[in-house]
Amino acid sequence: MNPLEPRRALVREKIQENRETYSLTLSLADHDHFSYRPGQFNMLGLPGMGEAPFSFSSLHLERGRFTHTIREAGSLTRSICQLAAGDILSIRGPYGNEWPLEKAKGRHLIIVGGGIGIAPLRPVIRHALGNGEEYGRLYFLLGARTEDDLLFREEFEKLTAGRDGTLLMTVDRGEKKELSHIREGLVTALLDEIDVDPEESITFTCGPELMMRFVARQLIQMGQDPYDIFVSMERRMKCGIAHCGHCQIGAMYVCKDGPIFPYGDIKRFADTML
Repeated sequence: MNPLEPRRALVREKIQENRETYSLTLSLADHDHFSYRPGQFNMLGLPGMGEAPFSFSSLHLERGRFTHTIREAGSLTRSICQLAAGDILSIRGPYGNEWPLEKAKGRHLIIVGGGIGIAPLRPVIRHALGNGEEYGRLYFLLGARTEDDLLFREEFEKLTAGRDGTLLMTVDRGEKKELSHIREGLVTALLDEIDVDPEESITFTCGPELMMRFVARQLIQMGQDPYDIFVSMERRMKCGIAHCGHCQIGAMYVCKDGPIFPYGDIKRFADTML
């Protein structure tokens, strides 16, 4: 199969998460075989408007359906978010690698997400909570500009209630706090509130590069190995198969070698904010 040839996907459901973010549940129009792993991404597009990469925000296929959570940030994403059930868009993928859940088994798991970066971490959170016996302590640290911008807040609160998972959230200074586990400030401040040995932990983080930089550096200061910190670098991807070179970082390509990278491999390149 030509990896650059798009397929047709059907919008099955659309949910508005907040004022500018939507979750679209899709399925292939031809009902052909399709599978993916948490951390991978698809290229979604519309005729005459181009394509953009979007990580999966659902854990497993259900009735052949999968979900992407998209924030309106330009003409293409705005048009995709305006689609309704029954509409068609183009899809290529899945591409890229996955969150290293196998490496995390038997260790404490720290998940740090910021803004729309919470969406690619949603499958990991759901997997970890559904397979808690495979891990040590679970910490979910999520940050956003406002409480409304905290994606899947109610879902995560229900999933962690009564389970061995610690959920902490933070919003920018000046926002009203409705619940006691929602703090005020930067998401990095939440790292000071968790009681875990960094040397026995593994961290997955996704969000603005500057946020991931400070998360990783603080964890390293706490004693975590840079190769036990994994960042999602979903950016500048155009082809998905490392042919166009747009997403090249040093000798690596985000679409082919990533988008999930050990912090120790990616931090040395000047082309990032890490």
